[in-house]
Amino acid sequence: MLIVGVDEAGRGPLVGSVVAGAVILPKDFNLPELTDSKKLSEKKREILYTLITEQCQWAVGEANASEIDEINILQATMLAMQRAVENLKVQYDQVLVDGNRCPELENCIAIIKGDLTEPVISAASIIAKVTRDRQMIELDKKYPEYEFAQHKGYGTKVHIEALTEFGAIDGQHRYSFAPVKRVQTTIRNLCP
Repeated sequence: MLIVGVDEAGRGPLVGSVVAGAVILPKDFNLPELTDSKKLSEKKREILYTLITEQCQWAVGEANASEIDEINILQATMLAMQRAVENLKVQYDQVLVDGNRCPELENCIAIIKGDLTEPVISAASIIAKVTRDRQMIELDKKYPEYEFAQHKGYGTKVHIEALTEFGAIDGQHRYSFAPVKRVQTTIRNLCP
C-alpha cells in the first residue's frame, strides 16, 4: 500500500508562500527521531531533511503570498497540499494529512496531531519546514533590512518594526494579514 504523508509550513507568517511537503517512506525506512518539525532544532531538521530527501520519494507544493491574499490562507494551504501530492507524480493508495481537513484528494484522511503520531506525516512536516525556512534565508539576502533569516517571516517585534519603517514587499508580504494591513493603512494615512 502506497501511503503519502502531507504537512505544511508557513500558515502564520506575514510573508512568503505556504509550503506543503509530500513524502512516501520506503518500507524499511526507520528514523525514530521523526516528529513534528516544530519540536526539532533547526540543525536536527536539516540532518533529517537530508536523510529523507536521499531515501524517500518526496515533493513540495506552494501557494504564494498573492494566492494567499486572493483565496485566504486555509484555501491556499489546501492548494499547496494538492500541488505537493500532484508533484509526486505517483499513483498512491492513501494520503494522510496533518490537521482536521483534507485537500481535494482521493482517499485522504486528516489526522489531528498526525505530525506527532505518523512518521510519514512527520517526514512531510520536516520537508515543508526546511524548504520554507530556506526560502526565508534567501529572501533575507535580497532584503536584509527585514531580518527574515532571524524570524522566518513571523510577526515578531523586529519584523513589525521593519515593516513599519520600510513598508511591505510586493509579491512577498501577505496584505490580507491584519498586521501587514494595519501597517500599510498607517503608512497610507501618514503619506496621502
